[in-house]
Amino acid sequence: MKDIKIIVATHKKYEMPRYSYYLPLHVGKKGKDDLGYVGDDTGENISEKNPFYCELTGIYWAWKNLKADYIGLVHYRRQFKGKNKKENNLFDCILSNDEIDKILNETDIILPKKRNYFIENLYNHYKHTMYIEPLDITGKILKEDYPEYYKYFEKLHKRTSAHMFNMFIMKREYFNSYCEWLFDILGKLEKRVGNSKYDTFHARFYGRISELLFDIWIEKNNLKYKEISVMSMEKVNWIQKGGSFLLAKFTGKKYGKSF
Repeated sequence: MKDIKIIVATHKKYEMPRYSYYLPLHVGKKGKDDLGYVGDDTGENISEKNPFYCELTGIYWAWKNLKADYIGLVHYRRQFKGKNKKENNLFDCILSNDEIDKILNETDIILPKKRNYFIENLYNHYKHTMYIEPLDITGKILKEDYPEYYKYFEKLHKRTSAHMFNMFIMKREYFNSYCEWLFDILGKLEKRVGNSKYDTFHARFYGRISELLFDIWIEKNNLKYKEISVMSMEKVNWIQKGGSFLLAKFTGKKYGKSF
């Protein structure tokens, strides 16, 4: 078996995968009650930034503290779907150790299947549902400090699909490279925008922007990957989600919560 650690980002007590590759991680643990999981406030960490960085505090913790040949992230309520079709327990259906080993014999990165935004491109979708200023400033940072990536950022105006949720399993060398790049950009973004001008929901833009940056990094570096379906461990209200998107697009009402 390979040396793999996949953190399961959570902020509450929840049923967890039983496969040995998975490591439950309490993200945003600093100052919170103990859930019985490893906290992202141990070792070198940025746990206090979780209200803004979301699951990225878990990614940072893994980067600085985990020793493994492959590192990954899933969520307590979103998992990579395996081939097991049992329906008595959803956790019997997630991607198993053996399946992960087999896939990583063929590729260096496992990603979720792309989410398609059929009505509009990624830039316009972000503009309609969130405040666009932080994303525009991110583009300026790339243009100034990482110009070789900027043309891929500009593709946000044309692309209508993306690998979302910050979910992945990848080789350590790629993970290190990605984190160095990502957290440098976000640190510069934090200095230029700050968090005080947005409410608690919209102040989490660092996590959302990182979802868009991920594909920019993947594409620019021409990395080989395998896409796996994502399964939700909880019911999704697609009517409410779709209605909120249409309100955002046609009335300018921004999202006010996660779905």
